[in-house]
Amino acid sequence: MSLPSVGPIPVEFILFGLVLAGVALFHRHTMRIALGGAIVIAVYKVLLSPFRTGAGVAGFGLHLQHEWVILVNLLLLLLGFALLADLFEKSEVPAVLPRYLPDDWKGCFALLVLVFVLSSFLDNIAAAMIGGAVAHTVFRGKVHIGYLAAIVAASNGGGAGSVVGDTTTTMMWIAGVNPLHVLEAFIGAGVALVIFGIPAALQQQRHSPIQKHADAGTRIDGARVAIVAFILVAAIVVNVTINTRFTAISDRFPFLGAAVALAILVTAGWRAPNWSLLPGAFKGSVFLLSLVLCASMMPVEHLPAASWQTALGLGFLSAVFDNIPLTALALKQGGYDWGFLAYAVGFGGSMLWFGSSAGVALSNMYPEARSVGQWLRHGWMIAVAYVVGFFVMLAVIGFHPGSVLKGSVAGAG
Repeated sequence: MSLPSVGPIPVEFILFGLVLAGVALFHRHTMRIALGGAIVIAVYKVLLSPFRTGAGVAGFGLHLQHEWVILVNLLLLLLGFALLADLFEKSEVPAVLPRYLPDDWKGCFALLVLVFVLSSFLDNIAAAMIGGAVAHTVFRGKVHIGYLAAIVAASNGGGAGSVVGDTTTTMMWIAGVNPLHVLEAFIGAGVALVIFGIPAALQQQRHSPIQKHADAGTRIDGARVAIVAFILVAAIVVNVTINTRFTAISDRFPFLGAAVALAILVTAGWRAPNWSLLPGAFKGSVFLLSLVLCASMMPVEHLPAASWQTALGLGFLSAVFDNIPLTALALKQGGYDWGFLAYAVGFGGSMLWFGSSAGVALSNMYPEARSVGQWLRHGWMIAVAYVVGFFVMLAVIGFHPGSVLKGSVAGAG
């Protein structure tokens, strides 16, 4: 069945493009634009264009039944990690870091490296929020937008080479991709970190120099550190367990988000989190969930043939199009070099503030980041780093297509 279109472009893509344009131009009204766009697209598809799951209200219901786990997981993670970041900042660990970080631009860069490393074994949202909490302390609340973009890029880059560091790489692992094949994404991500990290560190040092000395009276709150560690360990254990031993039910319930929420509730009697942060975090979460829902309703039934050119393009596309359905589509298609795909969809979203869940989460902490123009103006080096990192990978290891996964279109025949 042919879909309603304007020329070769389905109407859904035009509507989604208008939503993204509205987000880019009117960053003070992003939540209302994204939520309104999701409603308009849903109504349009119910009335005029069938979902992949069927037509009309019934098709929309089946679509939501398929997507609800992703949406609830993201909601719980965004809310949970907002509380976690505040707990971490109040633990005073960020306040004592100046004792160990260099007191010039190299300290700013070292913090980005720390976020990169944390993201390789934590969820990238958690790594970005922890990085944002540390930055708020060591730069006395004056964090440059270019440096905020770099924190997001570091968290996404660190997660790109690890099957437990990002939702997209975890999806690859579940689908049967060898974790060692994903590991090669660290080549591009490491190169990119240097290329965007040094300019961002210099920007931040000029804007607000890193605090040279920690307050001699600062004492770390061990209880809060233990709570943060408990929440993160709970998330990691549940993520690895579900995705290795219970893959058949991994898409039936938001286990990861529920684990974070339960860990916070269990430890709330020891050190109560700042519950007053939840309304603001919820508002930012509605924005991201609306965009994810919009993206899930797009009729993206196939991609161009798997190649390094396609993988490169997917990185740019992931800056505006949720990388979860993109990854799912690529896995279904098969034939990619999975390390390249992990780097592209994992790091590419850093080019815009709403291109990744880490970016949206950090913008809840720093609302001034919600400007596409300012993000591109001061975070230009991220797009450059993405391209350079990609071609360094291409030169060093080469693109090796042909990895066909069980259930993929390429392997179906």
